[in-house]
Amino acid sequence: MFDEIPLQRSDGTAHIALQGGRIAALRQSGSAKVMLPRTHSAAPEIVFLNTSGGLTAGDRLDYGVQLGAGMRAGATTQTAERAYRAEGGRARARVTLELGPGASLTWLPQETILFDGSALSRQTCVSLAADAWYLGVETVVLGRAAMGETVTRLMLDDIRTIHRGGRLLLADPFRLTDGSLSRAGGGALLGGARAVATLILAAPGAQDALASVRAELDEPGVTGAASALDGRLVLRCLAPDAWPLRRQMLRLIERLSPGATPRCWQI
Repeated sequence: MFDEIPLQRSDGTAHIALQGGRIAALRQSGSAKVMLPRTHSAAPEIVFLNTSGGLTAGDRLDYGVQLGAGMRAGATTQTAERAYRAEGGRARARVTLELGPGASLTWLPQETILFDGSALSRQTCVSLAADAWYLGVETVVLGRAAMGETVTRLMLDDIRTIHRGGRLLLADPFRLTDGSLSRAGGGALLGGARAVATLILAAPGAQDALASVRAELDEPGVTGAASALDGRLVLRCLAPDAWPLRRQMLRLIERLSPGATPRCWQI
């Protein structure tokens, strides 16, 4: 009888709203927490953390940031998120970012590490006012190379949507399965890479940064490509390991938003 009792699952929610230079709302429950550490930056730094230590089948994690008119902030995670082997289902994560008129946000979470047999569905939903500024970088790593881990089985559905003024500006679905890992191929099938990063800049005139972003793609071992159109710039990078990819993304972040690198990334 007791063998049929379902395992306990984690369920965490952490949402924060900033308006007029102060916290307008704060809600956190379960395994999700949000902190505002003291920094020397003029913009507050929001740090999310998941106290469960990782995600597996049936777990849920929900982060949210809302910025009022004219607010500037950066948001990140305390450490890399981990998706462990899943049995009978998948973990689900959601990130909701809402920016009011004249607001600006850098969403720079640390890497998500996918272990063999993991299953994760993640949605990142960004809603921008007409003149809001947004920079987001998300990185996925297949296992830990230093531990000799090999990932041959997984399921990742990673969907990013950005709306500006209520209209869809960008939809970027990214999917990895057992098949995409086993098939040989170029960049569209990872080409043997263990780490992949996506950078999105959504801002008035974002397309003007395309040339400088392409010129910055010079990290040895990292392959990347960028495109831009009408207020949005999208870049994808592949690397054999997380470390050279992080170095590349750090330079791109500094190029697009000087001083925006979170302190958590520097520890």
